[in-house]
Amino acid sequence: MKFNLKILEKGNIPKDLREIPQPPKKLYLAGELPPLGTVYLAVVGSRKCTTYGKDAVKKLISGLRGYPIAIVSGLAVGIDALSHEAALDTGLLAVGFPGSGISEQAFFPPTSLKLAKKILDSGGCLLSEFEPNFKAQYYTFPMRNRLVAGISKAALIIEAQERSGTLITARMALDYNREVLAVPGNISSAYSKGTNRLIRNGATPITCSDDILEALGFKIDEKSKQESLFEDARPEEKSVLKLLVEPSTRDDLIRAMKMPTAEANSLLSVMEIKGLIKEEMGEIRASF
Repeated sequence: MKFNLKILEKGNIPKDLREIPQPPKKLYLAGELPPLGTVYLAVVGSRKCTTYGKDAVKKLISGLRGYPIAIVSGLAVGIDALSHEAALDTGLLAVGFPGSGISEQAFFPPTSLKLAKKILDSGGCLLSEFEPNFKAQYYTFPMRNRLVAGISKAALIIEAQERSGTLITARMALDYNREVLAVPGNISSAYSKGTNRLIRNGATPITCSDDILEALGFKIDEKSKQESLFEDARPEEKSVLKLLVEPSTRDDLIRAMKMPTAEANSLLSVMEIKGLIKEEMGEIRASF
């Protein structure tokens, strides 16, 4: 694919990036910057993410639907790419910072070229301070990470090992006086040791989308949020919600759904990830 690039210099570079230590002298831009008033949220994490990390990305970002938020990340495989996919699925803008120049020949990682096109087609953008044909080097990733942290109001860390490049971004965010948010994880998982340590050192623990919205300074409109969730539900999901006028046990609900048990359980799992339902004390209920 061919990228149509613009060059941003001086006053055209986003204000937050002009104010960090060692600000970029110029940026190459593909696509369009988000409109004024958009809040940038960096989402970064492990490349070798677990099922828990994947589910957390989808659940947390889907709950940001309808808010003027752009998801910023580095397009790497794992949490970075998943956060952009989740943003696009949720109708949010995505801002990607590759660790290379923005050209098909140099683009890194090359596996994210299709994702880059989806970001542009959805109204988002790609940014890089490297010449278009400049290939990624070991030192370009920390340089890229400072831009991811610098442009964002907060950095959300989802899964990170104790010695992880993800923690470099978290440290940079702290250095730039950005809010650091972290998803707590299983104390036995190597992929949660970094995030749990961040929380121990003062990062804000994130267990739901509302925690993120509060950290970003948004007033949560529960009524419009609930209406939006229902409107975006698929027909089979709406059928389940109509059955949940009152809370129900899983077995009773599956019988009422009149579909194969495996198919019903799969649908309920997806609905829980999307925040449409929740299971507590042995009963499933609608989230609104």
